[in-house]
Amino acid sequence: MLEVQGITQRFGGVTALEDVSFRVADGAITGIIGPNGAGKTTLFNIVTGIYTPTCGTVHLQGKNVTRFTPERLASLGMVRTFQNIELFGRMTVLENVMVGLHTKGKSGIIASSLRLPWQVAEERRFRERALHWLEFTGITDLADHEAGSLPFGKGRLLEIARAMALEPKVILMDEPAAGLNSRETLELARLIQKIRESGVTVALVEHDMELVMDICDAIVVLNLGRKLAQGTPREIQENPEVISAYLGEG
Repeated sequence: MLEVQGITQRFGGVTALEDVSFRVADGAITGIIGPNGAGKTTLFNIVTGIYTPTCGTVHLQGKNVTRFTPERLASLGMVRTFQNIELFGRMTVLENVMVGLHTKGKSGIIASSLRLPWQVAEERRFRERALHWLEFTGITDLADHEAGSLPFGKGRLLEIARAMALEPKVILMDEPAAGLNSRETLELARLIQKIRESGVTVALVEHDMELVMDICDAIVVLNLGRKLAQGTPREIQENPEVISAYLGEG
């Protein structure tokens, strides 16, 4: 589904990533872990088109997408969520999801203002699809609430619902469990597995090791901007270099 080849990223005299390569298998949940400053979020920003790498390439289903914008990547089926939740606080939960769906619509400003029949029908379809994704993430009962009033955990679910409304092939999540309590983290784990079961490939950066080990099929470990290891959860848990670098044990 996704292949990163020889990614190097320099900011002035600082090398954030050096020659990082790995693959994310179609239909898998892949975790990207490492100590603070390992380069995880920088890597996500490159993969999702926010940064252009100094060297290296990113391929989505075999297509070189290294210099594509986030909007173009989304149209090809790659979406992401952020560590800091990005919602339209004064819109309702339902409207937040519908905003994402409008990127797939055909209605312009004139058609929307005139309320033409086909535009009204399109709006109805968007509402039905948005409600579907709210049900998928378990927050249908919050549809009419202002997004800005949501507790943090529910806001995280809304962000995921909005991303899923774009019907992606792969979703990248940047620390989805950050700020969640143990019950919310368990709900998140079930949702991520449900996303994978729906046919969407998942890649996530995460510090919650219990979550990563429980749900990931493969794990990539970064340390000081380099790939240290890649393997199954068990292989990573037993890797002495990972234990030393990530857990601080010799």
